[in-house]
Amino acid sequence: MKPKKKNRKWLKITGSILLILLVVGGAYAFTVYNSFKSAVKTMHQPLDRKQSEKRDEPVAFKEKDPFSVLMLGVDEREGDRGRSDTMIVLTVNPSNNSVKMLSIPRDTRTEIVGKGKEDKINHAYAFGGVPMAMDTVENFLDIPIDYYMQVNMEGFQDIVDAVGGVTVQNDLDFTEGGFHFTKGELILNGKKALAYSRMRHEDPRGDFGRQTRQRQIIQGVIKEGASLSTITNFSDIFNALGKNVKTNLTFDQLVDIQKNYKTVGRNIQQMEIKETGTKINKIYYGLVSTEEKQRIQSELKSQLALN
Repeated sequence: MKPKKKNRKWLKITGSILLILLVVGGAYAFTVYNSFKSAVKTMHQPLDRKQSEKRDEPVAFKEKDPFSVLMLGVDEREGDRGRSDTMIVLTVNPSNNSVKMLSIPRDTRTEIVGKGKEDKINHAYAFGGVPMAMDTVENFLDIPIDYYMQVNMEGFQDIVDAVGGVTVQNDLDFTEGGFHFTKGELILNGKKALAYSRMRHEDPRGDFGRQTRQRQIIQGVIKEGASLSTITNFSDIFNALGKNVKTNLTFDQLVDIQKNYKTVGRNIQQMEIKETGTKINKIYYGLVSTEEKQRIQSELKSQLALN
């Protein structure tokens, strides 16, 4: 098989590596391959966390096991771990050839595992970093959370700029971060994309509207990253990823995913949680009913072949 044809298959990878691999789609030179391997080595950050009790055996990519990834968009601040203002769970199943993408509103009230109290779900990262965030989401959804991908949202603009900007369809006229966003098709650079993805106060849909814009930016990065024009930008792309993305997936695991989950990314299904907003002790929370939680859990368990 010719190297060019072989490596273009990176375009088909999905799930946990939406931002890691797809932005380098089409790159085929040996130099690019080695540069990517070096970038993944920089991004790799293992966790001091035991295998989930919700799994009997570890995920085997070579056996094409379904798996899950928690994507965390984190606002890192000087002298502070920051908070995970974006939490997206991806469940990947090669048997039904699909990925289900669930956005969890940051104000969702749930038990913070390891703190012994209920609070907003995004506080889990502030209290205990990635491990506590994974444990809390795992408990909330009652599914194993196998891997994570953490993106520094301040640096995410570097990733957008590295792929040459993104194009989105905006359905709401608003101003955020000093930028005015009109309705219709918009071409955004990194700074504008970051502001666009953060706005929620002017949106009558609140956090749900913000989640929609975040997914638009992610999909825009994928589309631009997969274009041939980004081949010459691979150095900038890898540099941006290495500085702003962390994951417990290794390079070898990514290679196994490339080999065994080639076409899954063609079918990405969006999921949303229905919540009721309320104030408890003057603090706003999103409450999820028992029925809604069971609906979400059942769908995700089926996707992971746990039923």
